[in-house]
Amino acid sequence: MWAGIMPGIVLVAMITSVAYSARNLSGLTLFSPMILAVVTGMIYSNVLGTPAHAKAGIALAQRRLLRFAIVLLGFQLTLGQVAGIGLGGVGIVAATLGATFLFTVTLGRLIGVDAKLAQLIAAGTSICGASAIVATNIVTDARDEDVTYAVAAITLFGTVAMLGFPLLTPFFGLNQHAFGLWAGASIHEVAQVIGAGFQNGTLAGETATVAKLTRVAMLAPMVIALGLMARRGSDDASPAKPPMPWFVLAFVAVVALNSSVAIPAQVHSAIALAAQVMLTMGLAAMGLQADISELRSRGLRPLMLAFSAFLFIACFSLVLVKFA
Repeated sequence: MWAGIMPGIVLVAMITSVAYSARNLSGLTLFSPMILAVVTGMIYSNVLGTPAHAKAGIALAQRRLLRFAIVLLGFQLTLGQVAGIGLGGVGIVAATLGATFLFTVTLGRLIGVDAKLAQLIAAGTSICGASAIVATNIVTDARDEDVTYAVAAITLFGTVAMLGFPLLTPFFGLNQHAFGLWAGASIHEVAQVIGAGFQNGTLAGETATVAKLTRVAMLAPMVIALGLMARRGSDDASPAKPPMPWFVLAFVAVVALNSSVAIPAQVHSAIALAAQVMLTMGLAAMGLQADISELRSRGLRPLMLAFSAFLFIACFSLVLVKFA
């Protein structure tokens, strides 16, 4: 078994190493290793081609490593942190998430974007970027090219938000707490939220981080709901596609454990690094299986959908923060 999967794992590890190294280059520091890994994997596979004997290891990285990494994300959140932004803050986060997801899926149907791709864009925008896209795809089972397209679009507009939101703060009259809540409720990736939040001060950064992690916690019920929808809409009456994947239950259990047991800071840091590396490897594997010609065939409509979702979540959450 190891002989069959090792070539693919080694290739994925090499792509991951390149992504981490590239992040230190001038002009690329704004991008997470996960995004750079997708791009590097795509370039490798479409220029050099992916060896056939590496397919099994790449598939393992794309599926099992990603699931395990999502479980480890639970160590970044405690129930006490969620309580820290108050019921009002949790309500704003939940309302923004639900409204954005419904808006994106509905608009995608109206403008003719494939339903599975629209769900991936909706999840990435409303919950937590690439991690949510990966988790959602486990139950929606979209094509690898759809996952890659969604990750690329979410990264683009999340980066715009990270750079632009701090500049807009004076015009909207937001204090540090309000800005942190807005950033945490609307910016796509965790790293992007942290980057934007701490530009406006320590309180803004801490509030933004907690609000964002609260969105991450809502990944579990969202995936469960999508799993139920997928099963109900399937012609196959057999329980082949369970409505509650094991990694969702494990994620919830890890959050509960992290809330009740004091885990040393060094262990937390090691787990966070392991989760990021595994997510990066999984996305490198997706890049290795993405066909650029297939991405081009999707056209501009999915990009328009991602842009519309970005504007919606920014405006909707801002209105709630200002007036709710």
